[in-house]
Amino acid sequence: MKKKAFIFDLDGVIVDTAKFHYLAWRNLAKEMNFDFTEEQNELFKGVSRVRSLEILLDLASYDATQEQKDRWLIQKNEEYLKYIKGMDDSEILPDVVRVLDFLEEKNQGIALGSASKNARPILTKLDLLDKFQAIVDGNDVTAAKPDPEVFLKGGEALKIERTDCIVFEDSIAGIQAANSAGMISIGIGEQDVLHEANYVFKDFTEMSNAFLLELIEA
Repeated sequence: MKKKAFIFDLDGVIVDTAKFHYLAWRNLAKEMNFDFTEEQNELFKGVSRVRSLEILLDLASYDATQEQKDRWLIQKNEEYLKYIKGMDDSEILPDVVRVLDFLEEKNQGIALGSASKNARPILTKLDLLDKFQAIVDGNDVTAAKPDPEVFLKGGEALKIERTDCIVFEDSIAGIQAANSAGMISIGIGEQDVLHEANYVFKDFTEMSNAFLLELIEA
C-alpha cells in the first residue's frame, strides 16, 4: 500500500475552537466600542493573530498605537487560553477519531498544519497528541496561509512528496495554501465557501473509509 501524508488543520477541522477565538475577539472589540459579529469572525479563519487584529481595527475604524496592539495581542491570547483550559475530548468534532484511527491502521503519514501557536496544548487536552507523527504550527512558520509554508513543512517532516500530500482545511486561505503547494485539498465545511477545494465535505461523518482508501491508492 502507498504511503501518503494526511495533513490536518486544527481549528474547525479537528476541534471547534473558533467559538473561543470569537468570544475573545468580541470582548476585545468592546474596548473599541465595536460590536463584533460571528459573520465578521469568518474573516479570521486560517489567519494569524496579528493579521486578525489588523482586520478588527479596520472593521472598527480604530486607530491604535503599537503599544495598544501589543497589549491586545497578549490579552486576546490569554483569554483564549483560559477558554481552552476547560476543553476535553468531548470537543473533538464528529468522526475525526475514526478517520485518524483508519489512517493510522493503514500506516499513513499524519501531520498537523495549523497557524495556531497553541496546537500542542490543545491536542494534549484532546488526548490526540500521539496520533500525529509531525506537528507544524504557528511557532514553526513565518508566512501565514494562503502561503503554503505550513503544509510544505508538514510534508517535509513526514518525508513525503507534495504530490502525495492530502490537506484537510476549513478556510479558503487554507485551501488556497494547499492548492498552491500542489497538494490534494479537502474542504471541511460549506461548498459555496470552499469551492476551490478538490473535494468538499460538510464534516468527517460524510467521508467514508472507502474514500480515504481511494486517496491512499490514487
